[in-house]
Amino acid sequence: MHVLTVKQAQEGLKQAMDDVCRDHEPTIIVRKRGKPVVMLSLIDYNGFQETMYLLGSTANTQRLTKSIAQLRSSLP
Repeated sequence: MHVLTVKQAQEGLKQAMDDVCRDHEPTIIVRKRGKPVVMLSLIDYNGFQETMYLLGSTANTQRLTKSIAQLRSSLP
């Protein structure tokens, strides 16, 4: 995970965005006053949102966990 100051992010915004999208690795932007923020690609954000939705119900989480276990047991 990359960490940038606000100044570094401002000066290299295009490069930071390109890195986040290419590497699928979030970047933390730290501020002198205020809480840090995280920059991540839209694809990765949507993936997190979908995962949170799918794991949002206990029953669905159990079904997914069981399916993953079945898949893993069938692999060589």
